[in-house]
Amino acid sequence: MRATAGNTKMSWKITKLNNENLKEPVLIAGLPGIGNVGKICADFIIEELKAKKMFSFFSNSFPNSVFVNEKNLIELPSITMHFISTKKKDFLILTGDIQPQEEKDCYDFCAIIDKIASDMKTSKIITLGGIGLREEPASPKVFASGNSKKEILEFIKAHNIEKNIFGIVGPIMGVSGVLPGITKIPSLILLAETFGHPLYAGIKGARELLKLLEEEYRLGIDATKIENEMKAREEDLLKKTKKLREITDAKQEKTISYIG
Repeated sequence: MRATAGNTKMSWKITKLNNENLKEPVLIAGLPGIGNVGKICADFIIEELKAKKMFSFFSNSFPNSVFVNEKNLIELPSITMHFISTKKKDFLILTGDIQPQEEKDCYDFCAIIDKIASDMKTSKIITLGGIGLREEPASPKVFASGNSKKEILEFIKAHNIEKNIFGIVGPIMGVSGVLPGITKIPSLILLAETFGHPLYAGIKGARELLKLLEEEYRLGIDATKIENEMKAREEDLLKKTKKLREITDAKQEKTISYIG
């Protein structure tokens, strides 16, 4: 299946890998961003619950590069959607190596995700992200926003998290902000404090997000394990983040700083 966005040259290749029928799933989206807190949290859920891939997404707007994995083989950057079926609830988990960088690409991608979520009768969308601070927080706070006042107030009351986000954050960039903005599906945005350096892995912030999701849905995940488990993969995560940042910066400056 291929989706072509508008009349532009940018297109998305969407591959469906599984036809599992889910019952009113909750979509959790955690893509790379400030501190990578959303991605770290989403990746950990996928690994702990052995989620299976349902969709893969690729675009020719992605950086023109490949990664070399631990098997010394190359792989293209990608975005994937996994699914988990539990006795209590079904889930879709959206994560990946990158998220769309240009404004139009982001809106086009979010429209694709919204269509998939709507077709699957998704009951709620939760996007995860970070709030960048000048120093690493010892105990990161989590703030909530979204497109439904009822959902926000109920979540804040149930989990005793920070009530006021207005004035704390500026625009919420990328998929974590745009997807809840364009969809009619009730959506929450959960933002965890983290160190704002571009090459920092916000494992503490990801842990706080994971705690909230565990409290809400009883996934059966021990949030305290995330630090030890993700520390082992921190170096690989930061290498990918650094390489993608270098390529993006090179494009913006119209210069190439590498050979390949």
